[in-house]
Formats: sequence, structure tokens, C-alpha cells
Amino acid sequence: MVQKEFTYRGKTVAELKKMNLEDFAKLLPARQRRNLKRGFTEAQKKLLAKIKKFMSGKTKKPIKTHCRDMIVLPEMVDLTIHIYKGKEFAQIAIMPDMIGCYFGELTMTRNKVTHSAPGIGATRGSAAATKAKG
Repeated sequence: MVQKEFTYRGKTVAELKKMNLEDFAKLLPARQRRNLKRGFTEAQKKLLAKIKKFMSGKTKKPIKTHCRDMIVLPEMVDLTIHIYKGKEFAQIAIMPDMIGCYFGELTMTRNKVTHSAPGIGATRGSAAATKAKG
């Protein structure tokens, strides 16, 4: 079975990587396009500098960030980025289908709540059981 090559709005990942930021922004949905048009924040610029340093081979340290409002750009594809989720960093491997998403969409900050068994006296049946024992 032949795997179909990924395309984003008719462009392959290689074509997206060759594009400049303005041309790439035209392919994005309105919210992301407006965000890129305004320019990057200081935290986003710092993250992009870390990514460029990692790509050039100057550092081997994992890329960690608190910047959840960063948009996944084509040059980030095939990188592993550690995104902060409130308590710890989640390790996310950036895939081509994540292009245009925010980092915050890739890592959920809330965990599923799991409850254990109710304690003694929490239900009427357990209160009756303690009176019978005592």
C-alpha cells in the first residue's frame, strides 16, 4: 500500500519550507494569519532562536517552551518540542498535519479525574456498617 504524501492547501512540506513567512501566512486560517501578521512576541522569537540553534547543530539540549500560543510552522516539522502544560513538560513530536495549529492545542492542561472508592461515612451504607462494627 502506497502512503499518500501530505499536502497543506495543495503544497507539500518541502514547498512549505521553501516559502517565506508572508506567503505561508496566506495559506493559514484567518486567526493564525492575523497572529503572524502582527509579528512574533518576545517569547516566540526566543523559541524560534532555540529552534534555529538546534537545527544548525550548535546545541543538543531539548527544545523546551512555555509558549503555548506559538503556531506550528513548516520548519518545525520532524522536531520534538517539550511544551509546558502547567505542571510538567509534554514531549510532542511535530508531524506535518500539525502545521497551522497552536502549541496549546497539542497538549491538554487538564487531566481526567479518577476517583477511588468512597471513604467510611461517605454513604449511608458505610455509616451503618461502622455502627454495626462499633
